[in-house]
Amino acid sequence: MNFKDIKFDKLDDFPYGINAMLSFGDYDVSVIQNPMSYGNKQGLYEIGVFKGEDMVELPGITNENDTIAGFLTQDAVMVLLKKMYTITGVLPNEFN
Repeated sequence: MNFKDIKFDKLDDFPYGINAMLSFGDYDVSVIQNPMSYGNKQGLYEIGVFKGEDMVELPGITNENDTIAGFLTQDAVMVLLKKMYTITGVLPNEFN
């Protein structure tokens, strides 16, 4: 998977926002860029990790004591998605 393969949807809440959800088995990862996301002004991305309906901290993926990681370049997003695959052993399935 390459960054360009991620299917982003426009967000209704933000006219310039985009979001993609990827499922890694028990975990879901949201990749987002909108006016409220960390790094948006620099054209960067933010990810959040969910287990079920709850956002969770996942060492090596999210920031310490946090459920998100922000200020991510496209390459940094891909590194974290590859780590998610390594942790879960599940190839991502996109859904929205």
